Amino acid sequence: MAFTAVATTASAFASTAVAANTNGGMAQSAREWAPVNNTPKGKTRAEVRAELVRAQKDGQLAALSELYRGG
Repeated sequence: MAFTAVATTASAFASTAVAANTNGGMAQSAREWAPVNNTPKGKTRAEVRAELVRAQKDGQLAALSELYRGG
């Protein structure tokens, strides 16, 4: 008798789970789950060097040196 109740309950839960998963309004396409490639791109040595030269020319490095020196 107890086994019959467990088997009946298990089948009821199984059918409920299947019914919830087959809901057409909740279905999602595989495209929605595709990872987005938002990783930042690294800079080349030439790009970093160009930024450094630009910062030296426009006084940005001197201003930062003065700021962090405490003067």
